[in-house]
Amino acid sequence: MIIASKIRINRVTSILYYCIFGRMNSADITTVKSILSQPQKIAIIPHRNPDGDAMGSCLALYGFLKTKGHTVQVVAPNDYPKFLKWMPWNNTVINFERENPKAKATINEATLIFTLDFNDLSRVGQMEAALQETTADFIMIDHHQQPGDYAKVTYSDVTMSSTCEMVYNFIDFLEETSLIDADIATNLYTGILTDTGSFKYRSTSSKTHRVVAELIDKGANNMEIHQNVFDTNSPSRLHLLGVALSNMVILPEYKTAYITLSQDELDQYDFKKGDTEGFVNYGLTLEGIIFALIFIENREEGIIKISLRSVGDFSVNEFAREHFNGGGHTNAAGGRSEVSMDKTISKFNEILKTYKSKLNP
Repeated sequence: MIIASKIRINRVTSILYYCIFGRMNSADITTVKSILSQPQKIAIIPHRNPDGDAMGSCLALYGFLKTKGHTVQVVAPNDYPKFLKWMPWNNTVINFERENPKAKATINEATLIFTLDFNDLSRVGQMEAALQETTADFIMIDHHQQPGDYAKVTYSDVTMSSTCEMVYNFIDFLEETSLIDADIATNLYTGILTDTGSFKYRSTSSKTHRVVAELIDKGANNMEIHQNVFDTNSPSRLHLLGVALSNMVILPEYKTAYITLSQDELDQYDFKKGDTEGFVNYGLTLEGIIFALIFIENREEGIIKISLRSVGDFSVNEFAREHFNGGGHTNAAGGRSEVSMDKTISKFNEILKTYKSKLNP
């Protein structure tokens, strides 16, 4: 099935481009316009441990829907990194873990719930029960593979660079990009910037750059955003990075590099949420490496958190889904292990042996 959608090219003109099934269609656009034509109590939900794309898309949609006159609240399942807390409307976010009664009341009272940057309710952790019990309609906007079917309207496109790019498109589908102000543009730019690895990932398309150009024209200060996101290192974070790099194991026969960080190492350098952001990518800077991972111990949750990255056609999404209870994108995914670090690494090394041919095509 082929359906037509629309993307804004500049402030004057739009062009029609054709999309494969799974992207937002005209019937869904009509449904959304009808829903939003009446005042709604709206909750906007990112995934657990929200990143720049999750928070950027939620806060941008918050600003857009407030401008349209709705009652809106972003409810995050838990805390998110300090380097994102400068973003417009950050101070309005409810933390489900810390403000549980207020968060539950917001969800219970909602007439409409947007879920952004995830496609299965299990991704919100302890908030899942509250979302399962609500009678509100759901609208999903997400770019991850294998979406669930819980939403009244699902806008899912795995080819997109980021959920923030999709939120821009969503606003454009509603023919209301004129409502995008500097604050909305700033949040969208931040999410696109972080989820594309500063515009270097394969999912960064020419359309992505056109959207980014529009956001700059609408007031996003690209230099200031880069500084806020990337130039906020603390001495402890740089020391932790040094430990991470010293722990790196390189397996040239598998074109693989991995990093481990124990809870004791995190504690030694006063780890804060977000401090390990981007560490996994250092493995991919090595010549000949196409598969990189970082294994991080979380003693409180009793897990080893795993981030996986790749270049080329090696799918870390499939690897994470098959072996580590995770998933994501072809070149960026996450997973988890519920055994010790030593056992996790031992398991990984055994699994890796079966992938030698795929890593050396």
